[in-house]
Amino acid sequence: MFAQRKKLLSGMVAGLLMAVSATTFAAEQKTLHVYNWSDYIAPDTLANFTKETGIKVVYDVFDSNEVLEGKLMAGSTGYDLVVPSSQFLERQAQAGIFQPLDKSKLPNYKNLDPEMLKLVAHNDHDNKYGIPYMMVTTGIGYNVEKVKAALGKDAPVDSWDLILKPENLEKLKSCGVSFLDAPSEVYASVLHYLGKDPNSTDPKDYTGAANDLLLKLRPSIRYFHSSQYINDLANGDICVAIGWSGDILQAANRAKEAKNGVNIAYTIPKEGAMVYFDMFAMTADAKNKDEAYQFLNYLMRPDVVANISNHVYYANANKDSTPLLNAEIRDNPGIYPPADVRAKLFTQSVQSPKVDRVITRAWTKVKTGK
Repeated sequence: MFAQRKKLLSGMVAGLLMAVSATTFAAEQKTLHVYNWSDYIAPDTLANFTKETGIKVVYDVFDSNEVLEGKLMAGSTGYDLVVPSSQFLERQAQAGIFQPLDKSKLPNYKNLDPEMLKLVAHNDHDNKYGIPYMMVTTGIGYNVEKVKAALGKDAPVDSWDLILKPENLEKLKSCGVSFLDAPSEVYASVLHYLGKDPNSTDPKDYTGAANDLLLKLRPSIRYFHSSQYINDLANGDICVAIGWSGDILQAANRAKEAKNGVNIAYTIPKEGAMVYFDMFAMTADAKNKDEAYQFLNYLMRPDVVANISNHVYYANANKDSTPLLNAEIRDNPGIYPPADVRAKLFTQSVQSPKVDRVITRAWTKVKTGK
């Protein structure tokens, strides 16, 4: 009887110790909350980070700057790190949404390309709030065979004419056309195409010529979305899209892997296109600062960010990662544009609330076609 009681007591003590141990582990489990773009990280990045640091990453995704900004402006997002595009970061920083970064906690910051940091400083003055993550151009993705079938062998695939000339888009309508649901970028691209300032502060430029052209194009546009076009291009469900460089190149790669006969190409139009960086920034009310700094420093390791670029098909800002990139990434002019193409790229400036409201109202009319 005594032996049985002793055995029972030992089991209870062991169970209690295990419960206490599990509770202690849960209490000590470090966590980081990240809000990033969809399809924008390598499959193993988060798992590898957790394995190295023990920090659990709660990772959510969005697909437009406007969605992210709505959450940030509402306050108390619960996120430690978010990824706005550089032009949006500028306005959000002015609103006090982010906290300045302590570079002394980021020893890998030295790996960033000084030229890229200069470009980013156009929006993030003195590189105070953000870490440049990936470089993005806004251009045209297209199905080579379907576009040629619709417009002939002389289709202007190197020009905004392909998708912003109403007569061309009408011919492409039947095989599917997609525009980004990103009003500030679409208007900037249209204004640039029309020979106007892509950063115009004149409301009439948006409600006038730019809107007139978009309303003419509207009947030929199947949908407005900022991520659906990736799979639709890859599957051959649409034939042309205004989209982001890496997304379209991801679509091309998916089609290749599927061996479905769909040939997708990406072009930076010869007239010029928008370029910017998506930036990692720490929210002002971040609750897990030490974990956030560890994650940012981890992302600035050349091997880590090269692995991400190899997966997402975007150029990164890490100068030491270049030798680690796959040749198809490093040598692709759509990802790392040559000097003559870079000379025609333009950045976007933060707009006043007045102009933002004009753009929002005008965009609503375009999407509804009224």
